Amino acid sequence: MQLMPLPQQILQCGRLSLDLSQAHVMGILNVTPDSFSDGGKHNQKDQAVAYALEMISQGATVIDIGGESTRPGATPVEVEEEIRRVIPVVAALAQHDVVISIDTSQPEVIREAVKVGAHIWNDVRALTRPDALKTAAELNIPIIIMHMRGEPTTMNHLDQYQDITQDVIKELQQRVDDALQAGVQPEHIMIDPGFGFAKNAQQNLKLLNEFYKLNQMGYPILSALSRKRFIGEALGGADAQNRAVGSVAAHLLSIQQGASMVRVHDVKAMSDAIKVWQAMQTAV
Repeated sequence: MQLMPLPQQILQCGRLSLDLSQAHVMGILNVTPDSFSDGGKHNQKDQAVAYALEMISQGATVIDIGGESTRPGATPVEVEEEIRRVIPVVAALAQHDVVISIDTSQPEVIREAVKVGAHIWNDVRALTRPDALKTAAELNIPIIIMHMRGEPTTMNHLDQYQDITQDVIKELQQRVDDALQAGVQPEHIMIDPGFGFAKNAQQNLKLLNEFYKLNQMGYPILSALSRKRFIGEALGGADAQNRAVGSVAAHLLSIQQGASMVRVHDVKAMSDAIKVWQAMQTAV
């Protein structure tokens, strides 16, 4: 592990902006019945908005709204159903001063979400769906490009790597190059190494230990490992509800290695950890 400074960059999100030289907490808002950790808890609009506002009060500066579970083996969701789940929540939350990210791979979903106030496209499939690259360029909004092989239904069988970190960087760079060629602006790109996606427990831990190497790509980095299975395995088999402390520790290690943003379920705990880390950084 190597300590790295956070980038001196502002991410413009419509009329809002994020100073990426400070660590940001992205609160997870799954409006799904089947997400691995919190499926079914917030799939009504009022519940979802109330929970988002609670996360904002706890320190989240970004809310990531997802209408399709991407856990291993998850059932695909029709575009119309994803829109039905996501858009009312985005429209309601857009009345508040918070950056809204949409966790989707569907161009139709992000287009509708941007119309009602969304700011960031967080795509676990790295703009590989038909028309995704074209849509990203036309919308001219920040894009989070994540590393994954295959689909959630097949990714667990695609974890063969020569060198996990270098292979992730190489494959991410190809997706970034494709986005740039399509017309996505470089200042709009963030990268995500995709913890838990087509990677086994040991590979995830090695990737975390070598997270700092992602900085060589020159783009701001999101770390998204909250409550994931490899955290539970490292804790001796803890279930999803008992992985909060392990997740916070791992995310803090990501931040120390250059992550500007962490995508979390446990917003208050993560925000408190960042406050202590930042206080330590400024102590004289």
